[in-house]
Amino acid sequence: MLKNEKILLGKVVSDKMDKTIVVSISRTFEHPFFHKIVTRSKKYKVHDQNNEAKIGDLVEIIESRPISKTKHMVLKLITKKSV
Repeated sequence: MLKNEKILLGKVVSDKMDKTIVVSISRTFEHPFFHKIVTRSKKYKVHDQNNEAKIGDLVEIIESRPISKTKHMVLKLITKKSV
C-alpha cells in the first residue's frame, strides 16, 4: 500500500457488470455562501475480482493503477453486507 493512496467508504448501487461494481460515495460540506450543510455524491466504477459485493453492501475501495478506461479503483473489503 502506498503512502498517498485514497481509501473511500461507499455503498454499492450496481453489480450488473462482470467483475465491476458501481459505488456511490457521499460527502458533506458547508456551503461557502449560504452556510448550509450540502451533500454531494459521486459514482466510481470499482474492480471486484471475485464478484463478491452485492447491491446495498457498504464497501471500502482503494485507488489503484488504471484497469480500464473508467476503472481505477479496487475493492478492498466489504464492511457490511446488505440483508
